[in-house]
Amino acid sequence: MLFRIGIILSLFLLLTPIPCQSAVSSIDLGSEWFKVAVVNLKPGQPPISIAINEMSKRKTPSLVAFHAGSRLIGEEASGIVARYPNKVYSHLRDLISKTFPHVSKTLESLYLSYDISPEESRNVAVFKTENGDFTAEELVAMLLKYALGLAEAHTRGMPVKDAVVTVPPYMGVAERKGLLVAAELAGINVLALVNEHSGAALQYGIDKDFSNGSRHVIFYDMGAGSTYAALVYFSAYNTKEFGKTVSANQFQVKDVRWDAELGGEHMELRLVEYFADEFNKQLGNGVDIRKSPKAMAKLKKQVKRTKEILSANTAAPISVESIYDDRDFRSSITREKFEELCEDLWEKALIPLKEVLTHSGLKVEDIYAVELIGGATRVPKLQAKLQEFLGRKELDRHLDSDEAIALGASLHAANISDGIKLNRKLGMIDGSPYGYVIEVDGPDLPKDESTKQLIIPRMKKLPSKMFRSIVHNKDFEVSLAYESDDFLPPGTPSLTFAQYAVSGLADASEKYASRNLSAPIKANLHFSLSRSGIFSLDRADAVIEITEWVEVPRKNLTVDNSTSASTNTSTESSPSNTEESSEKVNSDDGNSNNSDPSADDSSTTSLSTEKKLKKRTFRVPLKIDEKTAGPGASLSKESFNEAKSKLEALDKKDEERRRTAELKNSLEGYIYDTRDKLESEDFAKISTSQERQSFIEKLDEVQEWLYTDGEDASATQFQKRLDELKAIGDPIFFRHNELTARPAASDHARKYLNEVQQIVRGWETNKSWLPKGRIDEVLKEAEKVKNWLNQKEAEQKDTPGFNKPAFTSEEVYEKVLDLQDKVTKVNRIPKPKPKIEKPVKNETESSGEKADATNSSSEEGTSQKEQTASDAEKPSTDGKVDAQSKDHESDHDEL
Repeated sequence: MLFRIGIILSLFLLLTPIPCQSAVSSIDLGSEWFKVAVVNLKPGQPPISIAINEMSKRKTPSLVAFHAGSRLIGEEASGIVARYPNKVYSHLRDLISKTFPHVSKTLESLYLSYDISPEESRNVAVFKTENGDFTAEELVAMLLKYALGLAEAHTRGMPVKDAVVTVPPYMGVAERKGLLVAAELAGINVLALVNEHSGAALQYGIDKDFSNGSRHVIFYDMGAGSTYAALVYFSAYNTKEFGKTVSANQFQVKDVRWDAELGGEHMELRLVEYFADEFNKQLGNGVDIRKSPKAMAKLKKQVKRTKEILSANTAAPISVESIYDDRDFRSSITREKFEELCEDLWEKALIPLKEVLTHSGLKVEDIYAVELIGGATRVPKLQAKLQEFLGRKELDRHLDSDEAIALGASLHAANISDGIKLNRKLGMIDGSPYGYVIEVDGPDLPKDESTKQLIIPRMKKLPSKMFRSIVHNKDFEVSLAYESDDFLPPGTPSLTFAQYAVSGLADASEKYASRNLSAPIKANLHFSLSRSGIFSLDRADAVIEITEWVEVPRKNLTVDNSTSASTNTSTESSPSNTEESSEKVNSDDGNSNNSDPSADDSSTTSLSTEKKLKKRTFRVPLKIDEKTAGPGASLSKESFNEAKSKLEALDKKDEERRRTAELKNSLEGYIYDTRDKLESEDFAKISTSQERQSFIEKLDEVQEWLYTDGEDASATQFQKRLDELKAIGDPIFFRHNELTARPAASDHARKYLNEVQQIVRGWETNKSWLPKGRIDEVLKEAEKVKNWLNQKEAEQKDTPGFNKPAFTSEEVYEKVLDLQDKVTKVNRIPKPKPKIEKPVKNETESSGEKADATNSSSEEGTSQKEQTASDAEKPSTDGKVDAQSKDHESDHDEL
């Protein structure tokens, strides 16, 4: 806990707010859990923090369920997994853009018996639920939309549309594209997909100084379903900032190796198999509980707890009630037996770490730290194997194993967003986990190195752009593929993941074939490796180079300068060999039309033309049609809109369900609160026994309906019943509130009436200029309020408490406010400025004084002009109001 607080406090120094308030988030989407971190500049909140769910937990199960016509996500779905395992969908991230056979095999290995079928166009799995059919992308979109809701709830209503989403390094192009589609369906603007190890590296290095020395750090992550080791090099470099040389930190991902089928869940499956065999022996009769989805769901849930206990104890019990055929199962296991069951997994867990060291050429002693992240790294045996291999007594656990990736990814979101910037920067150079090959195929194209080549080597910097040229004059196809079978995303059936048809080259070639081509026609292909690690063909164009003679104007020169003219002509007529220089020739030709006035002399006789050899380059955009088949194919616009409509309908239904639940709770709460209040003595003063009894009967009637027919009622019905009760109860509660509110208002009014008398006496003493008529109006109005209050209080004494009150507290306050307004207006009347009388001139005034007055007349005129602007803003002294005097008087006398 103290570690988390330290992280949060240190991050206060890392962010710089900009004028507008903004918030961005990161979503660490795992196969079993997801976490949401928010970067928020709203005052009073930490700048970077983990968003909690409705159960106040910092991580949420990655589950979606459909039950009784409702959709449940996260904790709600987790609550029914043991009772309805076939209705709760898990491991959704790992099923995105996977073929139907791979999905079927994965679910079978995890004892998950969902009702799935193959989708025709893309051969992905379709999950059949009681609320409709959904692909993995659509189910993941539901998780992401829920995660976005947690982020917005954390910022207390501030919209959060920009986010980064973490991905494991082994996720391929098709899977990453599918995740972006899911985010788009969820209404999230994904700034980037960020590799999990890069998020962890950001969190590790953001508060460190590497100017005194670089370091190699390995991030070892074993999560629920996979394991990887990433080698990261941290260093510093000098840069200019505001004219000064400063040191800046950066890191570069050097390599990453993984096992996508080894994680904490695979250890749990060993325990599941062990206890399933034990229960089958106890039960006998050839029964195998593996064939019962409900029994396996209950067993898996308890096994997870048993494994957690074994991390801190040498033995752990397991107890499953009604596991099968109303039979309970109880047993126990020692840590030693558990480690024996997973014997082969411990060695497999070291392979990614060993491969990173082998291919980097580094030794164990060259590694500054091996940081452990991921929940499965808490297993003592795994830690012992890592310590033995590394030759270290202590392992590095400076990061929060659950939250480091989410927090680091949020720093990346802040750094690349438009609304938030980091004060302390950490340069990130991530690399592509896969190498990519392009292959061009078409009529008359040979199968050689020119048509198939490695264009993206492993660990190529993200993002990157590149292009390749091919000499050809016919339409062709381009395929994108992974470099080798050694590095393939799990479940990928083929190296090729994308195909494009490039057309328009044949038409362009035919169009320009009759021209004088200076070089063979070629096609330029432009590729990009995005920040999210997606490799694609972006655009293509045909390049045609033509050399031809063209006529241009020239001047006829006399014999005297013909020599120089011919020299210039030969120089300008020489053909250019480069595309850039041909553009310069065009510019020079254009400028030659502008005549020089100084050259207009008798030597120029007439204008004529001459021929020049010019090289011209044309670029013609080519059409690209994606021909990708299978899970990696892009969704059509119609399919996307259909999926969007399905999700929006579910969102609307969920909103109605939440509103129904809230109104049902409000109705139930109103019934209980009202019944308790009606039994108090105060309500006997403002209502008759018959009125209270009638109201109680109505409450009982609605309560009976609430627990019978109202169990499945709609929000509209609950609202209608609540309005019916409030129509009866509101007048009673109003009279009850007035028992205390009305006397308080009357006391306030009488106090102010006394104050008015004091104010008037102060006016008569200190503000003699106030008009008597205005003062009399105030006194008259005060008397009217006093008489009205006396009259209403007398009427109220004769009015029974269960009748309509003679007057209300609100009416009293309105009277007082009207009187205060009149007092304020009179109080603000400013004191008039005294009239200035001009002095009478002495007849014996000396002639010298007259001369001085005459000489100063021009200066007075000037000063009067200069004062005109300010006089226009100030009231004159002849009886007009002085604004400054008005404010001054108001400050002293206004109540």
